[in-house]
Formats: sequence, C-alpha cells, structure tokens
Amino acid sequence: MPGKKRSRYPQSEKLFAQSSRILPGGVNSPVRAFKFVGATPLFIVRGRGAHIEDADGHTYIDYVMSWGPLIHGHAPKGLLKTLAATASRGTSFGAPTELETRLAHRVAMLVPSIERVRFVSSGTEAAMSAVRVARAATKRDKIIKFEGCYHGHADAFLVQAGSGATTLGVPTSLGVPAAVAADTLSARYNDLESVQRVADQHPGQIAAIFVEPIAGNMGVVTPRDGFLEGLRAICDRHGMLLVFDEVISGFRAATGGAQKVFGVRPDLTCLGKIIGGGLPVGAYGGRADVMALVAPAGPVYQAGTLSGNPLAMAAGLWALEELSPRLYKHLAKLGAALAAGLADAARAAGVPLQVNAFGSLLTPFFTDRPVRDYQSALAADTAAYARFFRGMLARGIYPPPSQFEAWFLSGAHTPRDIDKTVKAARDAMKEV
Repeated sequence: MPGKKRSRYPQSEKLFAQSSRILPGGVNSPVRAFKFVGATPLFIVRGRGAHIEDADGHTYIDYVMSWGPLIHGHAPKGLLKTLAATASRGTSFGAPTELETRLAHRVAMLVPSIERVRFVSSGTEAAMSAVRVARAATKRDKIIKFEGCYHGHADAFLVQAGSGATTLGVPTSLGVPAAVAADTLSARYNDLESVQRVADQHPGQIAAIFVEPIAGNMGVVTPRDGFLEGLRAICDRHGMLLVFDEVISGFRAATGGAQKVFGVRPDLTCLGKIIGGGLPVGAYGGRADVMALVAPAGPVYQAGTLSGNPLAMAAGLWALEELSPRLYKHLAKLGAALAAGLADAARAAGVPLQVNAFGSLLTPFFTDRPVRDYQSALAADTAAYARFFRGMLARGIYPPPSQFEAWFLSGAHTPRDIDKTVKAARDAMKEV
C-alpha cells in the first residue's frame, strides 16, 4: 500500500495547528485562512522586492503585496532606512508631530478633493468615521452602498440587499443589529437606475452614497462610462454627500486616485494602505466645511491613541514621495502583460476566463461572461479558481487566496516575473 503523500508545507501546517488553538480560525483576518481555496495557509517569514518566503523555505512571486500597500515592493531599502531613523526617536507619543502635518499636506496636494484630512489606524475606521460625519453634515441617517463593495467591518457596512436592489439591508454578520442594518440601503454597482430608485423611495432621508470608484472587493470591477458622474449628479439633486472609498484605488489608479482618473470630485474620501507604506493607517478627508464638524473643531467625536503614529506617517511620506509617472507607466505595462498572459493561458487550455484589469490591479474571473457587478462576479467558478490557485502556488506564484480579490503589482515586479507567472498559469490552467 502506498504511503501517505508528504506535504510540501509541514512547517506552515504545524504553525497553523498552533495558531488555531489560540486565534479564532487560526488567523487575524478571515481570507488568510485559505478556506476559499481548500488549502492550509502559508506562514510567511520574509519578503524582499516582489518575492516572499514561507516557513518551509519556498519562495514565491507575490501578487498579494499585503493587499495593496506595497506599491514599491517588500522592504525597500529607502523605507527601512526611514523607519529606523524614525523609530530611533520614539515609536509613539500620543501627541502631535510634524510628520502628521507633512503627510496631510502631501495627501491634500495629490488628491484635490481633500481640503482637510484626519488620520486613523485602518480603512475600516476611516469609513466608519466618514459615515458619522456624513450623517452629521446632512442630519440624515440612511446611507446607500453597493452590493459587493466592501468598506470595512463596521456595523453599517456589513449589509447585503434583500430580495431586490431597493429593499432595506439585512445583516451579513451575527452581532449586527437589524436596526442598524435597516439604515443601510443597497444598490447595484454600475446601475444608476437602481440608485435613483433607492433615492426616490427615501426622499430627504439619505445622508450619503458610499462607493469604491474602482471596485476591488468583489474582484476588480471598473465603473461603466458615466456611472461615477451619475452618482455625483444624484447626490447633488438629493442633497446627499458622495463618499469615495479609495482605500484600494487611492494612489493605485493614479497619484490622485480614481477621482483624478475619472474627473469626479467626491465630498469625502477614505484612504489607507499606500498612505502608510505598509504600516497600519487610514484616513478620511474632503470638503473643509464638512471636515470642520470633526472634534475638536466640531461636534462629531472621533479619536484614536495611535492615529498619526510617527512610524506610519514617516512610511507614508516615503511611499508617496517615491510615486512617479515612470512607476505608473511600469505598473501599467506589467499589468497589461499579465492580464493578456492569463487570458491566453486560459484560452489555450479551453478554460472560460474573464480578466478585469486597471493599471496595477487585476482579477481573473473563471467565467465566460463579462463581470460588471456583484451578481456577475458571483457567477464565477470558485472551485476552478481554487484549483488554479493551488497549481500556481505549487509553481512558485502566490496569488490571492480567493476568487473575489484583486491581484496587486508593485514597482519591484519585473517582466521576467510576469513571464514566469504566465508560464506557470499555462500549466496550472490544464489542472483546472
């Protein structure tokens, strides 16, 4: 009788068994558990450039890049030098530092809609705070979000639509009160008519529309022509604020975010990821009159001991200062090559695949139909993606462990990395 097949990842499996005895599900964020791809999570010990190494000594070309912040790659020398110099002066003060002001000015310079900004410690905190400010500014309670768009795990956003796009929200997580969910209304991404119906059904009650201008949390889905402009017009007609969640797209789509690319000015913007250079950070900002409501300038309370942490501020300054037209050109070229290579690999294997891409972001959806919204994203074959993921992992490529996530490129990726990835995809597609 043949013996049991030896695992490629014994150390990761051992570490996961240990973590599962103390951490819920063995992880500190659900997607890391690899449940969506039927595998045991890899425990990472180091990263450099575009590559990471797991606890068993395997190296991978990384397309998760800490879910987006690492636009310059893992552990760039300039960032390490900046962090060391900053840490030598102290890691946290709970008091103002000049670094906060410098980063705030840099963000406002790059994102014209941001006239005032408040730093927090995560994208979730930024979106949660923006809801509070929007409600205070309009003296209304309800908000509109879109199916498949993710704005963190605050109660107001853990909501899906009911039987139709205009029904009141119902919680998608235990612990979210029904009364809270009832103030969150859902519409369909890329469908202005669904938004208008919601607005018409709740006149004078909706504070804001929250949207990812380039969706990244159902996989990458780009806005149809006129969609964002239409949202701006609906908000103006109904006295609502338009809030762009650019935690992913901010500084990925362009230095000024998706709002610069599409020429649509929101009232408030949520940021994160790149503005912390890989350290925990978030921010929300926008019109000066709206942000004047935030304490201590105004009556909307929001606070945080580690908000404006000097290490995160210094890392963010370094990351933003290193952005350049040359970097974005490099990322766009690599992104286009990777998207085309994945599509060609699937075509050669006879596998249905749609690749949605925008600059340094992309998602290969295992479906034969275009993906324009959450419902069409859900039509993707998640089992096929799981087989593809495991095949890529075995060939030294680390894609996101879920069909419904974005792949991220960095300035550290090279054409050779893309060639190796496409070659691995050709082989992995045969196993799908």
